[in-house]
Amino acid sequence: QVQLVESGGGLVQAGGSLRLSCAASGRTFSRNAMGWFRQAPGKEREFVAAISWSGFTTDYADSVKGRFSISRDNVKNTVYLQMNSLKPEDTAVYYCAAHSGNGIYYSQHDYWGQGTQVTVSS
Repeated sequence: QVQLVESGGGLVQAGGSLRLSCAASGRTFSRNAMGWFRQAPGKEREFVAAISWSGFTTDYADSVKGRFSISRDNVKNTVYLQMNSLKPEDTAVYYCAAHSGNGIYYSQHDYWGQGTQVTVSS
């Protein structure tokens, strides 16, 4: 069982930065692949970024490549999403998720956090 709690969301101006954190409980965290997803009002939830259990492999949605960076600290049981050059279209609720596999995954995650709101003003 893995429980996930996101933090770090807020209101930021376009061009600004935020760092989201996702704290995980459960002794198997280091064996879980992790991902970040987001859901904007009136839209379906979409993939943002993924990281393998080791942290050596990452992948990003085209819309955030070059601006966002996912990382993890398996000692602290935390995964991060550094978001730079934010745009109004990045406004959404951001969720972290854990997958029981150890690679890169875009769906079928087993555990989800409650989400944190990110609002980017123009």
